[in-house]
Amino acid sequence: MRNCILTFYYINYKVNMKLFNRFLLFAIIAISITFGSCKTTKDLSGSEQSGIKYKKLEDALLWKIEGNKLTKPSYLYGTIHIIDSKDFFYPKGTLSAIDNTDKMMFEIDMNEMNDMSKMMGLMSKAFMSEGQTLESLLSEEDYKLVDNHFSKIGLPLTMLQRIKPMFLSVFASGDMDPSGLQSGSMKSYEMEFLEIANESNKPTGGLETIEFQMSVFDSIPYKAQANMLVESIKNSDAGSDEFAEMIKMYTTQRINQMITAIMDEDQDISEFEDILLTKRNAKWISTMEESMATTPTFFAVGAAHLAGENGVIHLLRKVGYKLSPVSNKK
Repeated sequence: MRNCILTFYYINYKVNMKLFNRFLLFAIIAISITFGSCKTTKDLSGSEQSGIKYKKLEDALLWKIEGNKLTKPSYLYGTIHIIDSKDFFYPKGTLSAIDNTDKMMFEIDMNEMNDMSKMMGLMSKAFMSEGQTLESLLSEEDYKLVDNHFSKIGLPLTMLQRIKPMFLSVFASGDMDPSGLQSGSMKSYEMEFLEIANESNKPTGGLETIEFQMSVFDSIPYKAQANMLVESIKNSDAGSDEFAEMIKMYTTQRINQMITAIMDEDQDISEFEDILLTKRNAKWISTMEESMATTPTFFAVGAAHLAGENGVIHLLRKVGYKLSPVSNKK
């Protein structure tokens, strides 16, 4: 299943200069909360690392974190960033886990999304350097494919030529319509959790900054990004069944199968996996430890960050924490 992190977003309004800024803003927000959430190529059969053997995880999205002298447990929850409202659910114990913690942390601090001056300041980072354009990166045939796709959804490429292809890839699939967040036909786990945190006056935080996430994309050559965009569009037409299967895996909490289903895809960026996934997960651990040591914390990250030898659950176990599934019941 190719580029699952890019399959949840679609935009269907006509672009003018006023809406162009809204497009860039939405792209920054969308790619920030989905960045790197759905890819690993590590063998899930288990191996010996630092005396801790990786074991296949139970089917569960919500995990309790104990041990290492924690006075109260913290919790780890695997999200899917956008989902149809009819499929949205909380596993049993989720709301109680939030009630029993005093802080909520996301991959990035979701409250920063409300800082329009900050978001507007990031827009310049969405453009390619040195005057490069999408047309210069693609063959005539591939460019026509991309041009036709964006024309159909009301986003003519004449206005998007210099946008980094990774940002354009956010809109490569027609499975979801972000306007559904306003209409109520779709939900975002991050936004739902953020609302709960704000209503209960819980402080929020991020395991990394928006600026860091966006800077990592500069490590991926524009040509590789452009190829990924083309492949995303090619697969989007035939991807509805795969997308439905991914949603089914999520709602049945099969976190191991979610990873296996997307293994060995995205060949164009596979060489950047260490930057996009492995190093990020490793860096999160110290930040999580620091938060848990002083404040019981509810962590919400993309579900595909959970499993695998380099997944957050195994990394926390390696440094001495006990993680146990709370429930696999809805």
